[in-house]
Amino acid sequence: MWDWQKLENECLNCTKCELHETRQNVVMERGNRNARIMLIGEAPGATEDRLGKAFVGKAGKLLDMALRGLGISDDDMYICNILKCRPPENANPTKTQADKCIGYLQTQIELVSPVVIVLLGGQALKYLLEIETGITKSRGIWTEYMNIPVMPTYHPAALLRDDGKRIFMWKDIKEAWEKSKEN
Repeated sequence: MWDWQKLENECLNCTKCELHETRQNVVMERGNRNARIMLIGEAPGATEDRLGKAFVGKAGKLLDMALRGLGISDDDMYICNILKCRPPENANPTKTQADKCIGYLQTQIELVSPVVIVLLGGQALKYLLEIETGITKSRGIWTEYMNIPVMPTYHPAALLRDDGKRIFMWKDIKEAWEKSKEN
């Protein structure tokens, strides 16, 4: 039986893939472990690796602005990534890396037991739901994982490159937030 302490110990001591050799910190999470809404990204960036906390870099700041604008605080949400260690040069996770880490994420989902999940970006979509269609075609369309409604949307890093996607991410997160309050 998993609990938070066991999961943290497993992640901190993980050597399942090569990323443990270059990480500064394991990046497990940020937010409330009892949240109704869970957001899942792809992997920690340089700032997250340095601080050991999820979504605290530029993309995280942009995400925070969107969440705060919708009235969502750290107490209302739980955020994590597919990978718990930073890939060098912020590369996309490989299938091997994701396969080695996905069990940790599944345990996080079970422990948090969210009402709704928001997937941030194509890599989260690809590795959690095994959907290859890409985030542009999949965003805004409800699906399910472990009997939990899932809303895919753009990763906030994509908004740093294309401001036009901002309204879509905002809309998707707003819809997920509203759905999380229904149950």
